[in-house]
Amino acid sequence: MTPLVRRGLLLGLSGVSLYLLAPTLIEVFSSAPQLADIRPAWFVPMLVLEAGSLACMAYLQRICLGAPHFAPVLWSQLAANAFARVVPGGGAAGAALQYSMLVQAGEAGGRAASALTAANLLTFATLLALPVLALPAILLGVPVDGGLEAAAAIGAGAFVLLGAAGSLLLATTSPLVWIAEVVQAALLRLRRLRGRPAPGPDPLADLPARVVAERDFVLGTVGARWRLALLASVGRWMLDFGVLLTALAAVGAEPSPSLVLLAYAGAQLLALIPLTPGGLGFVEAGLTGLLALAGVGAANATLATLAYRLVSYWLPLPVGATAAVVHRRRHVGAAAG
Repeated sequence: MTPLVRRGLLLGLSGVSLYLLAPTLIEVFSSAPQLADIRPAWFVPMLVLEAGSLACMAYLQRICLGAPHFAPVLWSQLAANAFARVVPGGGAAGAALQYSMLVQAGEAGGRAASALTAANLLTFATLLALPVLALPAILLGVPVDGGLEAAAAIGAGAFVLLGAAGSLLLATTSPLVWIAEVVQAALLRLRRLRGRPAPGPDPLADLPARVVAERDFVLGTVGARWRLALLASVGRWMLDFGVLLTALAAVGAEPSPSLVLLAYAGAQLLALIPLTPGGLGFVEAGLTGLLALAGVGAANATLATLAYRLVSYWLPLPVGATAAVVHRRRHVGAAAG
């Protein structure tokens, strides 16, 4: 399949997806006038938390790069983050843009590619672990009807567990191999239930060895600062989760605390679906529905989702465009002059 055909197919799937998700998007956007009912003061902590989340991601990339200056990494990360949210399958496009910006800023091409790969692997791994590690925090005895305070406590417990588990898996090999073997066995069993495997190389072959190799690649990239890298990766999701909690508080929602973190994790996984830019439509539909399952009323779930997406999805777009202009003036323009 040629690249042109692949792009056409992806655009077609994006159009179909947006068409099917249009009712949910219209419902969410139709609540925009109700944003005026939210006191403006609520948006201050939301903006601060989201800025911290983006800064954590840039700091993680700086650690992986070993870059002496933070600003070029931050500008490239903000621009790539915005670009990835406006094109279908934007993750790869955003990574390519950031790679080119880092090279323009003077980073070696090979080092930039390795650093971005390692940073993405670490943040993706923490995201995948989040819903699993949320379960122990839920089972610690937090009351079901504790409201947002209990939801924040569960989230804090889950992120502490996430950091501890990440440290263990980065520092030792046996637990990582055991987890990979359990996942491999479960996937093989599921495949047997589905019938005959597809022809070609077996993607499950040597899964534990490949997981350990990826872990070693991340460690080799970040070096002795792996603890700071892990902290930045956890902080990237923890602060963004705080944006959602603040949005729920702003609309006066009292959800079941045991499900809010799982709703957040599910929404972030939906954002990875490459059929629409930044998971547009999938996140709105999924998060609204998951918040409803967590006990948030339909109107509040819709409004909280809109407020959260306004801060975490839409506002970073002009910020990223501004960052791209700043980068161009400082590096591309300076090189041309």
